[in-house]
Amino acid sequence: MSQSRPKMVDVGRVAGVSAQTVSRYYTGKGYVSAETRARIKSAIAELNYQFNGSARNLRVNETRTVGVLITGPSVYGTWSILQGLNEAAHDAGYALFSSWVDFDPADADAPREVHEALDRFLSARVDGILISSPHPGIEDALHRVWETVPVVILSGHAWPSADSATVDSYEAAILATRHLTELGHRRILHIAGPERVNEAEDRELGYRDALAEVSAAPLPILRGDWSAQSGFDAGSRVDAGTFSAVFSGNDQMALGFMNALRRRGLVAPADYSIAGVDDMPDARHFAPPLTTVWMDFVELGRAGFRMLVERIATGERVARHVIRPRLVVRESTARVAPDSPSSP
Repeated sequence: MSQSRPKMVDVGRVAGVSAQTVSRYYTGKGYVSAETRARIKSAIAELNYQFNGSARNLRVNETRTVGVLITGPSVYGTWSILQGLNEAAHDAGYALFSSWVDFDPADADAPREVHEALDRFLSARVDGILISSPHPGIEDALHRVWETVPVVILSGHAWPSADSATVDSYEAAILATRHLTELGHRRILHIAGPERVNEAEDRELGYRDALAEVSAAPLPILRGDWSAQSGFDAGSRVDAGTFSAVFSGNDQMALGFMNALRRRGLVAPADYSIAGVDDMPDARHFAPPLTTVWMDFVELGRAGFRMLVERIATGERVARHVIRPRLVVRESTARVAPDSPSSP
C-alpha cells in the first residue's frame, strides 16, 4: 500500500513551524523570515511535498490587528507613542490589541508576564507585534515571537532580531547640556531617570560627553523615576551651592525640582539655569517656561506602525528609524554672570 502524500502540517512539523507559517511561505501573504524560509524549503525537499494552491483552507486570512506590548512607565512619552500608534492604525484600517506590563528586569516573574501577554496576541492571530520598551534585556523574554510574526520595537537601542525605531535620547542630552555650557555653565547637575533604563542611560552618557567637550567634570548624579515627585525630592535635598545649572532627564522631574528650589527661595534663571527633555505641552507654562528638548514621540508611534505594516506586507527587514530631537530655548536658562564661579 502506498504511503499517503505529505501534508502542509507535515512540512511544518519537520521545519519546526506552524502550518500557517508554511502557507505564508507559499502565498507571500504575510511575514516569514529568511531563516524560517530556509528550514521550510529543506522540509519540502525532504518530504517531496507538492503545494495545492487552489485549496480554500490554505488561504491566509489577515486579521488587520496588531498587538502592542508596553513595558515602560506611564509617562508623557509613553502616552504620546500610543497616540501616534492609534492615529496610524486608524488611518491604515487596523485595530490595536494592547497589553501594558510593569516589567522589572530584576523581577523573576517579569518574563512570565511578558510571555502571557504575547500568548494572548498570538491566540488572537495578530498580524504583527509592536513593542515599546525602555528596558535592556527584555529581548531575552521575546525570543519566542521572532519566527512567528513580524516584530518592531520602539527602543533606544537597536535589536539584531527585530526592526526598531527611536527618538535619540543621547543627542537630546548633548543638545541640552551643550546649551548650558555655551551659556558659560560648568557646574552642571544631572537629574537622571531610573537605573537599567535605556533612555536614562543614554541621557546620562550624553550629559557626560557634553561636559567633556569643555573639560568640565560631572557632578554626583541625582536619581529619579521620571516623576515630578522624584524631581521635588532631589531638589529638597541637594546642596544649592554646588551647581549653577541643571540638566533634568525629563520635563516632569524638572518641574518638581524647580518647585522644591522655589520653596527654598531659589528661582530660575536668576539663581540657576535648568533644561529638560520631552517638550511636553505644559513645559511652556512652567514658571518660568522651561528650556527643553523636543522629542517627537507621536511620530515615533506613527513611524513604528508604518515599519510594522511594511514588514507584514513584504517580509523584509526595515532599516532602523531614528528621529532627531530639537532644542527649544525658553526662559529657564540664562548666561552665567561674569563674576560667577561657574564662568570660564
